[in-house]
Amino acid sequence: MSIYVGNLSYQVTEEDVSTVFSEYGTVKRVQLPVDRETGRMRGFGFVEMSSDAEEQAAIDALDGAEWMGRDLKVNKAKPREERPAGGGGWNNNRGGGRGDRRY
Repeated sequence: MSIYVGNLSYQVTEEDVSTVFSEYGTVKRVQLPVDRETGRMRGFGFVEMSSDAEEQAAIDALDGAEWMGRDLKVNKAKPREERPAGGGGWNNNRGGGRGDRRY
């Protein structure tokens, strides 16, 4: 189980997040995704704690709390949705003309 933490300051570090969440239990891992092109923080992250009870305590205490000038959004992380590989059109059909479309 993991916690989603949104609306983070772009200056926050993993250590900063770990320190805040450690008030509610043992922090196992902190992930702060960065933009691939700019290398800049994306403004959200994920925290894993030792137990569901610790995670719930952190969610209850920190959701909506102001930290580093921002109101945090803290909730249970949803499983990542699998995206289809590749790109292309709405049905990924790379066929020829109109008669070749398969719906």
